[in-house]
Amino acid sequence: MKKLLTTPIYYVNDVPHIGHAYTTILADVMKKYWTLRGDDVFFLTGTDEHGQKIEEAAKKHGIKTIEYANSISEKFRDTWREYDIDYDKFIRTTYFEHILSVQKAFEIMYDRGDIYKGAYEGMYCVGCESFFTQTQVIDGIYCPDCSGKKETRLVKEESYFFALSKYQDKLLAWYRENPDCIVPSHKRNEVIKFVEQGLQDLSITRISFEWGIKIPLKLRDSKHIIYVWLDALMNYASALGYGLDYNNAKEQLSYKMEQNPCLESKMEYFNNTTHIVGKDILRFHAIYWPAFLMSLDLPLPKHILVHGWWTIDGVKMSKSIGNVIHPLDIKNAYPTDIFRYFLLREVPFGQDGDFSQIALINRNNGELSNDLGNLLNRLIGMSEKYFQFDLSKSYDENAYISQKEEISRIIKQSLAYMDSMQPHKFLESVWELFYLANTMITQIAPWELMKQEKSIECKAFLNLIANILAKAALLLYPILPNSCKEISRALNISIDSKQFDTLIIKQGYIQDFMIQKVCALFPKIEEPRMKTMHQPFVENKPQKEKDSINKPCINDTINIDYFQQIVIKVGTIIAAEKLPKSKKLLKLQVDLGEEKPRQIIAGIAEFYDTENLIGTQACVLANLAPAKLMGEISQGMILACKDENGLSLLRTEHARVNGSRIS
Repeated sequence: MKKLLTTPIYYVNDVPHIGHAYTTILADVMKKYWTLRGDDVFFLTGTDEHGQKIEEAAKKHGIKTIEYANSISEKFRDTWREYDIDYDKFIRTTYFEHILSVQKAFEIMYDRGDIYKGAYEGMYCVGCESFFTQTQVIDGIYCPDCSGKKETRLVKEESYFFALSKYQDKLLAWYRENPDCIVPSHKRNEVIKFVEQGLQDLSITRISFEWGIKIPLKLRDSKHIIYVWLDALMNYASALGYGLDYNNAKEQLSYKMEQNPCLESKMEYFNNTTHIVGKDILRFHAIYWPAFLMSLDLPLPKHILVHGWWTIDGVKMSKSIGNVIHPLDIKNAYPTDIFRYFLLREVPFGQDGDFSQIALINRNNGELSNDLGNLLNRLIGMSEKYFQFDLSKSYDENAYISQKEEISRIIKQSLAYMDSMQPHKFLESVWELFYLANTMITQIAPWELMKQEKSIECKAFLNLIANILAKAALLLYPILPNSCKEISRALNISIDSKQFDTLIIKQGYIQDFMIQKVCALFPKIEEPRMKTMHQPFVENKPQKEKDSINKPCINDTINIDYFQQIVIKVGTIIAAEKLPKSKKLLKLQVDLGEEKPRQIIAGIAEFYDTENLIGTQACVLANLAPAKLMGEISQGMILACKDENGLSLLRTEHARVNGSRIS
């Protein structure tokens, strides 16, 4: 099946950051996954380069606007090149093929009566390139889409309008008839509520700046520049050749070959489109874009996948405080596979996520290294020691039937999670394969089989372990491409759609293996490597006596998005000591089922003796950003409740496995 997969085209007002990386890596993961499943995927990304903001930024830097756009656009290319992003085309809105496509779309909409000339008066935000009514802005001036921090301008000017209100009922019908058109579902519900409130016609041209695409010549109105969102959104079609039949396009494009134009239509991919976007641009993709497509009689997207924002160590990214992380800085510090895994494993799709070096290191050391890397090392070591790497003619279809049934169940569940856009659950599920394999090694003890001269049974068992790793390598390749290539080299297998069909879809098994040594995967990382990172920890000063937990709580509510970000786990306190110079704080070592205990600083010294705490299980807020208290790093929070009778730790009714998540 032919599929179009897109990221947004990134605005060239700034260099790439972790949010851009997340979107693009996620798209790369989906392309690799769908390709393994046998689909023909066209992966599109690029840069959005028009608009008043870019014109003003270029003037500020004292260079031509196109030179400014070129420099930032190239930074995005360089970044994706360093990350081996497997896109099929990089589109720029300054490319001539795009300009022709936008002008064709404008002309068609105009001829159908969906575009008309009028006048606009409203509050305009340069930052997000959006208009608002006087009632929509905050305190009469601040943009509601920019967290109420950027001032808007009162704009009165002639404009062409798109008849968005005309498509209100059609949009609502599309949302309701296609429940998966916007994922997650609560984002679809947000859009429906917004549209139900009523849509106003959309201003789509400006006359107050010049950096953009002129409206078609036939309208004889050259002072008008096509407004950024009609311009930008059309990239999804222009990159596939929409507009090749417009204004002698092919001949004109023959003089623009350095822009790698599409000279033969690829619009067949447009019939099955998936857009990946951040929640801040949902309205444009879920309302404006489908309405434009309806006007043009083009197919609507199959899916609009909406993800959240990323913070840094619990703090919103901001240039003013200097905590913006550039993807190339991360790549220079950590292998790209570890970063890719962290992004998809750390947060459920659609929710906001937080990047911290400590969290990334914990994922590497506790999951990638201990579970996956160690399993491969054990297989290589035992196959060398017992059989000189030769596991040929070792598969026994009648052995380990129950384990094979479990493997089949895990794989089916994993595919279901990936197909429903739940990559974090997909990874959780795949990891069950490693838990199964490592448990089997402990229980079956192949070294004991060899002592008992049961070499045939031992070889068959190692063959099963090799098959588990082979299946895992195919499943994980989209997320861990470099590491899975190493696994495939160790097992002498290929990673392609044919092998995926055999081992994953049809649940087959490889009969013979010839194992070979490879470098150890996922070496342990001892400490953060990004030394120049701003504000890695939040410095919290101890509270004064009056700042107790008896302080009145804020009368406010949170939505389900925020609640679902909270990770509470069960942990056992294995060591406790008092902090010098503090009457309230204890330094605890808490076992959360990870590679090593976490250090947590807790204000419970007035209520608990250190001796009585050891061996006690408690509930821990596990995804709290690390903080420094009295010179000590705290990596979580012990949960407790307090009233007039004292303080009590929050615990489970019965003992639970360390690391068990409370939900």
